[in-house]
Amino acid sequence: MRVPMIAGNWKMYRTAREAAQTIRTLRGLVGEVTDVDVVVCPPFTALPAALEAASDSRIGIGAQDCHWGKEGAYTGEVAVPMLADLGCSHVIVGHSERRQFFGETDATVDRKIEAVLAHGLTCIGCLGETLQEREAGQTLQVLERQLRGGFARHLHSPRLVIAYEPVWAIGTGRTATPAQAQEAHAFLRGLVAAVADPDVAAAIRILYGGSVKPENIVALMAQPDMDGALVGGASLDPSSFARIVKFRG
Repeated sequence: MRVPMIAGNWKMYRTAREAAQTIRTLRGLVGEVTDVDVVVCPPFTALPAALEAASDSRIGIGAQDCHWGKEGAYTGEVAVPMLADLGCSHVIVGHSERRQFFGETDATVDRKIEAVLAHGLTCIGCLGETLQEREAGQTLQVLERQLRGGFARHLHSPRLVIAYEPVWAIGTGRTATPAQAQEAHAFLRGLVAAVADPDVAAAIRILYGGSVKPENIVALMAQPDMDGALVGGASLDPSSFARIVKFRG
């Protein structure tokens, strides 16, 4: 049985002190939740404070990106061993904003996923189509290209989580309907079965990301191939994020 995961991506918000305060508040709201994996991904500068605030709790702390190298002359980059040394448990890879603004490609996603898994962390790998691609009827082709190009070599790892995030729903207030999300998730699960095998497809978790809120999480999670959510803006508010985590009531 796939354990749901609710992960918060804080993007470029929260200082170290603000992060610690937010995590402490969140702990009090979701401390009794044991049937959902809860993850928060603050900015790099806030990771130590967030890890300290989350210590001895079930809240996992992850990074929003990484470099694929173990070390090297990569000014401004952060390696996975550095994140593991801090105590991070998760890393987001291939988010649409990384692809859009920083030149992330399927090839770099592949290398980053490999690095995250090689160092024992859980990778939340993102993929999804733009509005232009959806309106052109290319959604499934885009998802197949991204999965085969960035994820295919790593599908057998139990620490790989897929996050479907339609780019047109990121930070726009627009959300894919439950039916649209389910179509994409079912396609991805079927593709994993074809690329890897049916057992891998049955076990892998596929999250939805794109303007997830307390008001739509229940309908989204009612879909058979929905295993959780990658939450943006709503994860910055502990009360809203806790309501999402407690989608089962």
